[in-house]
Amino acid sequence: MSEMIIQTNGLTKKYRGRAAVNQLNLEIKQGDIYGFLGPNGAGKTTTIRMLLGLIKPTSGSISIFGRDLRKDKLSILKRIGSLVEYPSYYGHLNAVDNLEALRRILNVPKSRIDEVLEIVSLTSEARRPVKGYSLGMRQRLGIAASLLGNPELLILDEPTNGLDPSGIHEIRELIKNMPEQYGITVLVSSHLLSEIEQMAGTVGIIREGQMVFQDTIANLQQKSVHHIKLVVSEPESALWIARDLGSTGSLQENTLVFPNMQDAKIATLVRRLVENGHDIYRVEQEKKSLEDIFMQVIGEGV
Repeated sequence: MSEMIIQTNGLTKKYRGRAAVNQLNLEIKQGDIYGFLGPNGAGKTTTIRMLLGLIKPTSGSISIFGRDLRKDKLSILKRIGSLVEYPSYYGHLNAVDNLEALRRILNVPKSRIDEVLEIVSLTSEARRPVKGYSLGMRQRLGIAASLLGNPELLILDEPTNGLDPSGIHEIRELIKNMPEQYGITVLVSSHLLSEIEQMAGTVGIIREGQMVFQDTIANLQQKSVHHIKLVVSEPESALWIARDLGSTGSLQENTLVFPNMQDAKIATLVRRLVENGHDIYRVEQEKKSLEDIFMQVIGEGV
């Protein structure tokens, strides 16, 4: 079983009596890409700031690498790379010089600059002043800076915010490679399910500071109720035949609708309808998109 990299217990942050984060229990396993999802203002950045020791929780505990953040803050943070909101840089300097300033603080070998620029595909642009970079390139430079200290855990807050489609694709592909190629566990926050769906294995959905779903993307998809729709001649009598077979459905605008109907039952029903002289015009499956499920989970709350 994978080691738990991040575990929070009842993590809460209150501002003037209002909980921005409320009783949050995060569980992130080693080697995972964990998608931290929620609408803007749900409490994602507040949570990330607490994980990085930038703000103190009102109550609850944070364990990272199996150690208490309050007691071992410095040794834990040395093993984490992060990009919270937009990266800061010196516009008049090139990428190498920007990273050199940070390298001296982190006290890592000079060779590490070339390594991280290679990882984020900025080697060919390394000597250009950063002020001439596109937003996507600046974001990649921010990720390069977060990788400089050889982190075991990477925390990225909305890394694709404001990027065009090609910039989003670049960052997404970069994140997807982290666990397999470099052994880095990733926590990435976003308000866009479509983004998280394409790179994360596990997802935590937060709404008004509370966790409303935490599981694999596959299990989120399992929450989808799919409907089987049949368009037939004489739908009312067809519905009675379906009920005789134990299939509970409904009639909606002359279409038979059955929730979560198994394949074997569909085959039996179609066969019986044909035997009873019904014409079957169409059999189709209507499935909720992951986006629909996300909206449903956000709407439901706990």
